Amino acid sequence: MSSNLYIVSTPIGNLEDITLRALDILKQVDLIACEDTRTTKKLLSRYQIQKPLTSYHEHNEIEKAKELLSTLQEGKSIALVTDAGTPGVSDPGFRIVKLASESGVRVLSVPGPSAAIAALSISGLPTSGFAFFGFPPRQKKRLLEYLKRLKDYPETLIFYESPRRVIKTLEAMSEILGERNASLSREITKMYEETLRGTLLEIKEILQSRESLKGEFTLIIQGALREKKEFDSETIDSLLLYLKKEGLSLKDAVKQVTADSGVSKSKIYKKALQIWG
Repeated sequence: MSSNLYIVSTPIGNLEDITLRALDILKQVDLIACEDTRTTKKLLSRYQIQKPLTSYHEHNEIEKAKELLSTLQEGKSIALVTDAGTPGVSDPGFRIVKLASESGVRVLSVPGPSAAIAALSISGLPTSGFAFFGFPPRQKKRLLEYLKRLKDYPETLIFYESPRRVIKTLEAMSEILGERNASLSREITKMYEETLRGTLLEIKEILQSRESLKGEFTLIIQGALREKKEFDSETIDSLLLYLKKEGLSLKDAVKQVTADSGVSKSKIYKKALQIWG
């Protein structure tokens, strides 16, 4: 194997969610750079892979990137992995990729799981265009200013959030972004996988009713709503009739038309009741 830097995606939960190519690369490289050696050892043990490991995380990323580059320039190959998902996506990776590519080292992607894409695919929200923002600011003032800048994005929005901050973040989002449809996923591919769907306020209320929250959250939010004038009463009736003929339930049809039109859920629901009878 020549001197290459491989960016290897690893499972976000279920250890079987790893590609054959990823396993092959991990078996062949000279060194595996990982976020937490303990986490990576569990994956390697599952597939009986024994390779030297070195720690590469957000606290040592700058100096470690230089060290890894020296190793690559010696003709050795390195696989970069994180604790879960795709390196560089809200995880360490950017610096070594930039440094290696600028130094003429070949950087190759070994694609696989990503919590953002996995959650988007099951959200029920538009996927033709989306924007990923990682973890939002923690401080409330900065968070509100940040959300105001994103308010008019027409694409579906994707965020990560921790269990400690998710309720406060949902509250701020509901305040700034308004009554938008959203999907909140946690523990994707794991035993307690869960996805909540509804408005930002509805999801926040569900979480508030629980004694404790566990797992990292991926939040998918409907993009900026279209102007209501684009969806007059006749257009909405036609959409509901079409969805009824397609076999959708009243509940699912109301959710879809609300998302597409930007008209309030209560108004759509009243119209749907007349059509479904």
